[in-house]
Amino acid sequence: MGLRTNDVLLKGGNVTENRYNLLDEAWIPIADMGKAGLLRVFGGRECRALGGTAVQKIAVLKLLIAIAQAAATPQDTQEWAAMGPDGLGERCTLYLEQWRDAFWLYGDKPFLQMPACSKAELKPYGTAMPQVASGNTTLLTHLQLEPIMSDASRALLLVEQMGFGLGGKADTKVVLSSGYKKKNISSPGAFLSSSGLLHSFLIGDSVLETIWLNLFTRLNITSIEHWRDGLGSAPWENMPQGEDCPIANSLKYSFMGRLVPLSCFCLLKEEGLHYVEGINHPSYKERMVDPSLAYHSTQAKVLWVDPKKKPWRQLTALLSFLDNNKKEHSHFRCLFLKIGISRLEQCDLKRIGIWSGGLKVSGGVIGKHFFAGDDDCIESETWLEVKAFSNGEPWFSRFNIQMESVEKKAYGVYKATKKYFSDLKVQGKQGDAHAAEASGLFWQLVEPTFQELIQACYDDGKERLAKLMGTYAVFAGTAFDESCPHGTARQFETWARHRPGFGVFSQKKQSSS
Repeated sequence: MGLRTNDVLLKGGNVTENRYNLLDEAWIPIADMGKAGLLRVFGGRECRALGGTAVQKIAVLKLLIAIAQAAATPQDTQEWAAMGPDGLGERCTLYLEQWRDAFWLYGDKPFLQMPACSKAELKPYGTAMPQVASGNTTLLTHLQLEPIMSDASRALLLVEQMGFGLGGKADTKVVLSSGYKKKNISSPGAFLSSSGLLHSFLIGDSVLETIWLNLFTRLNITSIEHWRDGLGSAPWENMPQGEDCPIANSLKYSFMGRLVPLSCFCLLKEEGLHYVEGINHPSYKERMVDPSLAYHSTQAKVLWVDPKKKPWRQLTALLSFLDNNKKEHSHFRCLFLKIGISRLEQCDLKRIGIWSGGLKVSGGVIGKHFFAGDDDCIESETWLEVKAFSNGEPWFSRFNIQMESVEKKAYGVYKATKKYFSDLKVQGKQGDAHAAEASGLFWQLVEPTFQELIQACYDDGKERLAKLMGTYAVFAGTAFDESCPHGTARQFETWARHRPGFGVFSQKKQSSS
């Protein structure tokens, strides 16, 4: 096998130490467990779910799927089902041991790093983190300070940079491909784009099951015409030599390049990192398909991260391919969801989850991306019974109808609040802000009941649905009351005039007031 942690390589008179192997070292955040290495993640089902931020979960899960695709891509759905999560884990464990030497974080061939970019300026690790104040950014809280970087945190940041690089002013002096011309402003990572793409995955009851649920077959991959190079090869097996070499160009048009895009070329050091713009991948605007994005089937548009709108509220759009009442060209498609759900009848799972999340950032026009205003990492997960997908789409049609009703209530709160403040001579952006705050409060009240709403749609529980809609009517009144003061006579008169009257309960409450 390969060299172990303390082995030393002698090359050209220099001493290069291979250390910190990602197979053994604990670096992947695991919910309720701390951290784990790759062999532990693939070694069984004890790792229940990934931990960390939404960005870390996306970057790590895509890496894990890439490892699984390199180790055990099945030919078709039947082979996928027969392999199962445990069979996948066994094959991935053998693969990782075979490629152990490719997973050293430091050494002569460091994992997913480009020693040639050592020519670039050495920068603090905080410059690669959108939440950290750097340069002329004003420091407001201790959360904006650069954290102390352990080997585990460096490994995690490295994996993040492959798809979530912040872009900005480019070091045009460091070019690894001869004749390649860089722009003055480098593009953001393929997972980020201009302001923050929304990513979605199927999730299971363990990390290993989650990887298996999102594993594509060779038939799946060849059916996507945009991936003209098919599966492609894992970058740790054969790293590119530059931004525009044959390997880099193959990654642009392969499935593997959508999992580990190498959008940023990095080299980790104790005191900081060297990084430059890496492979500039085609985006959704060029109709390139990313398996975790919900893209429109005929238009160049995708779903974006909106911190004011939690991802669970976009579930109808994410699953719109289930609606047989809509024309296919009006659907959004997320391949991880669409392909995964289409083969659920081949396995014996009772439930699956849908996880969605991402990072909203600002800037990127003349500098790097950063946090500003309401920018944030957001995520949500929803659990669905597998049996619901075997009965056609009735539950989803009912769910669509109910969500439309809830959306109307939310808009009613927004409209009523805006009218209230308009009558009190508070208009423009300030009035809009109050209205948005009231609508946001309504959705916060609805969120804890969302899983119950889905459950009620399974069996067309009319009484349960009616009760929930009554509860949402109360939430609408509560959100309006909390946002619209009614202590003075004038405020009370305005409040009574515009208070939402959703449902019998709200009308009675208003009249009794």
